[in-house]
Amino acid sequence: VTVFEAFFTGGGVLVYGIPEFRLPKAVVKREIDGLREMGVKFEYNAVMGNLADAEELLGEKGFDAIYVATGAGLPKFLNIPGENLPNVFFANEYLTRVNLMKANQFPEYDTPTKRAKTVVVFGGGNVAMDAVRTAKRLGAERAIIAYRRTEDEMPARKAELHHAKAEGVEVMPLVSPLEFLKGEDGNVCGVRVQRMELGEPDASGRRRPVPIEDAIEEIPCDVAISAIGTNANPFAKKIGGMELNKWGYIIADEETGRTSNPRIWAGGDIVTGAATVILAMGAGKKAAADMTRVLLGA
Repeated sequence: VTVFEAFFTGGGVLVYGIPEFRLPKAVVKREIDGLREMGVKFEYNAVMGNLADAEELLGEKGFDAIYVATGAGLPKFLNIPGENLPNVFFANEYLTRVNLMKANQFPEYDTPTKRAKTVVVFGGGNVAMDAVRTAKRLGAERAIIAYRRTEDEMPARKAELHHAKAEGVEVMPLVSPLEFLKGEDGNVCGVRVQRMELGEPDASGRRRPVPIEDAIEEIPCDVAISAIGTNANPFAKKIGGMELNKWGYIIADEETGRTSNPRIWAGGDIVTGAATVILAMGAGKKAAADMTRVLLGA
């Protein structure tokens, strides 16, 4: 078994996305070391789709089967003015800099991120909670979660919200960002937001946020983080050889992980969309069992 990993270390989102205070890196390393001792080979800095596609892996590379678990790490854009200003981050980048590149230990490690006095995070999921709690640990005097619905509609685990508030995180409900504002130094200095109210339920069953006329405010900040979700990682398309849906996710059987290609299996967020680590782990185990049955003719 060979694992091709795009990063310079293993663990994926467990390492770059989940902060140390929620999942110590030593725990992930122990798991990877255990796999290596079992004979699993790890090839890092190997961006599949660019380095090799499915046809090459199953052909000249000599593999009998492939499991694709590239995840859904492509950030969703807010698509508002000022989104490209310095110190406006996507949550993935912000968390990766701190969790994997040791930005929290600058200048010992030369991968800094802005240590801000006021941080605003847009979103209401677990990633938003990780980002805002990380900002608090980096010394932010104010760390704000701004969400277009209320706390009751936040998709984050209630425990995560509870911990964030216990650590001093402020929750600013019923606001939606309109524009990031540029300061005299060229960096972000604030964000203009639209106040919202809840209307009728939408397709998700949650009440739809509706703008309140002329209710526009400005929130000063020196770091803003967008954590509104992710899309399918485009490397699944580059790897090729299997059917994707219109959003770029792999179409695979929920119980076996089988794709449209009888020699390719897939699972995790690249199949389900952004979900949980435990679901991805379960998908991997189901697919491994099915791959074993097929390869050994059991």
